[in-house]
Amino acid sequence: MTKRNDLTPGTDESTGRPSWQRWLRERSELGVSVLLLLLGVLVLTDALAMDVDMTQRGPVGPRTVPIAVGIGLLVIAALLAVDVLRGGRGEAEAGEDVDLSEPADWRTVLLLTGVFLGAAVLIEPLGFPVAGALLFWGAACALGSRRPDRDPLIAAVLSLVAYVVFNNLLGVPLPGGPLMGVL
Repeated sequence: MTKRNDLTPGTDESTGRPSWQRWLRERSELGVSVLLLLLGVLVLTDALAMDVDMTQRGPVGPRTVPIAVGIGLLVIAALLAVDVLRGGRGEAEAGEDVDLSEPADWRTVLLLTGVFLGAAVLIEPLGFPVAGALLFWGAACALGSRRPDRDPLIAAVLSLVAYVVFNNLLGVPLPGGPLMGVL
């Protein structure tokens, strides 16, 4: 009887199908490694293709941070792939209260998606304060809030505070809509 290397896929004796599917399923963290690799390549490609003025002052130019981030992503991708191929597995956090045997709550996901897209469409005609209030209120309702009496008020206050902080204090212009002249 020969001992099979754990890294080489073969055939699954119970089904007769290739066990590469099982091999990949057992090492699903490799998908994260591939994602980090692709992201690192994208960041490095963009950083090296930047059109920069060559009259920079000092040793740190506009390419330095993107190149460092891209190299860091590539290194992390390689280290994660090596760890997974050596048998390392990510452990679930002890504090998570997610029951993996339950199916996904697609109703909530779709409601949140609809609320987000609705706010994105309404931000130009109604302005950030109104669209943001609808976003906060809709998200609270989609996530199961049981307080319809206070949720709109909290959403309006949060949205107005965010608008004032970004627009007036930080200098990030947001569409004001009908409230543009008031605030």
